[in-house]
Amino acid sequence: MYLRSLLGAMEGLESGHELIVFTNRETGALGREARVLEVSAANRPARILFEQMRLPGALKRAGIEVVLNPGFTAPYAPGRPQVTVFHDLQHKRHPEYFRRFDLPAWNLLLGMAARRSERLIAVSPATRDDLLKFYPFLDAGRIDVVPHGVDQAFFDLAGRREAGDFLLCPSTTHPHKNHARLLRCFAKLRETRPGIRLVLTGVKGFVHDGVARMAAEMGEAVEVKGWVERSELLELFRTARAVVYPSTFEGFGMPVAEAMAAGVPLACSDIEPLKTLARGAAVMFDPESDEALISAMEQVMDGREPQARLAASLTWRHAAEATVESLVRAARR
Repeated sequence: MYLRSLLGAMEGLESGHELIVFTNRETGALGREARVLEVSAANRPARILFEQMRLPGALKRAGIEVVLNPGFTAPYAPGRPQVTVFHDLQHKRHPEYFRRFDLPAWNLLLGMAARRSERLIAVSPATRDDLLKFYPFLDAGRIDVVPHGVDQAFFDLAGRREAGDFLLCPSTTHPHKNHARLLRCFAKLRETRPGIRLVLTGVKGFVHDGVARMAAEMGEAVEVKGWVERSELLELFRTARAVVYPSTFEGFGMPVAEAMAAGVPLACSDIEPLKTLARGAAVMFDPESDEALISAMEQVMDGREPQARLAASLTWRHAAEATVESLVRAARR
């Protein structure tokens, strides 16, 4: 979703730069000028090998002047300047969430990308700080902070809100998203608020089966929808009583930004970058405390409205403009 939204905005800039998009077989053509390469993204080792060995040749044949790597990794020797996007450094902050045989590859490939890229894009100040902490060879001047954009459709929801009888948690079921604590606290909340429901959306993560089992024990009080179409997600934001987001680690926090844009009452973890993003617009809580999470859910259920809205400037057009600026800087190395 990040890349599709960013590319759509970049193509709408009419900046005078030609944009050529290289994708894998599963993704297919993206954008007006697309090159679908003969590699499967489903096979991660093959994709990484292709990126390192064959992508540089494809870039040369196409006459590419500067390369944007939108997701952590980058060719070691692309033959032209490159900019690499870092969405977070979870492999450094929480290595315990990675499989032992995956972690060495993450450390090698992301460290190499940080070294071999003329510029880096961090999606938040918190991610920039992590880059400087874990890769001390980096110069802060090489890092551009470019936040994600929020689709206009979320801003448009604010005037059409109809609060329903459910709390919404839109989040991948990864360990750091804290679903087990959320479900435990929600069960406690139901003792005094028996009519409230919890709806979980998001792609299946590493702990999905455990989350699904816990939810099933609570019957109709909890619905695990998994990934949903955009239209259904927007309707859930429009009709949710509130959004609750108990994550213990984030690189940016898109669901928090979307809830703020839509004017949905929000309870979220008191961590960076959520703390900076949602200051004044959310009930914030310690994600390691059951009591704090329960109290936060009670507050947003009681009708506490956001005191501030997400800045309308946090759009994909703004992200596209800043990304192009980073690419131009890299090309002028």
